[in-house]
Amino acid sequence: MTETVTLRQGLPDEMQFLLRAHPRETWPDHPNFARSVQNWMGAHATFRTLASYVTEDTARFLDKEIDERTYAHTLAKYGHILIRNLHGHHTWEDRTFFPELGAAEGRLQRGLDILEADHEALDATLDSFARGANRVVQLAQLSPVDVAREVPGVEKDAATIAALLDRHLADEEDLVVPIILEHRLRG
Repeated sequence: MTETVTLRQGLPDEMQFLLRAHPRETWPDHPNFARSVQNWMGAHATFRTLASYVTEDTARFLDKEIDERTYAHTLAKYGHILIRNLHGHHTWEDRTFFPELGAAEGRLQRGLDILEADHEALDATLDSFARGANRVVQLAQLSPVDVAREVPGVEKDAATIAALLDRHLADEEDLVVPIILEHRLRG
């Protein structure tokens, strides 16, 4: 499942008909581009930023630019915020938002199903990341010299999360925003 998300080069052409009618560069000036849509996209920007904080701090630790306790502190802070907010955001999308969008534009239900499958792939990686990050935080207190052996797994999961988010969020915006603009939803 993770490979599918990572390797996908965008939405299939048949799912882009509304995107062609409402290209990304026209969204900010569209009368149906409401504050709620801007806030939703702002949450996506925050997820990208949090993922970059985690990957950058992991690289800084591996390059010996920060010590174990500093790394554990930032990993706990940004990792927790990322996991908590992604789970909440995806739960809301899967239970409320996507059903609303599917009812408005049934021709794109397959695309919404792809996005839900992305959420499942992200959840699996987030769970693995949380276990590794928690172990790093524990070791930073109990045995700082052992932190380094746990970090490669965290690094791999963080990179996977960042890649999944990049692909998923771009596809999600390209599918969802045109539906909203076309059907005057969330205004």
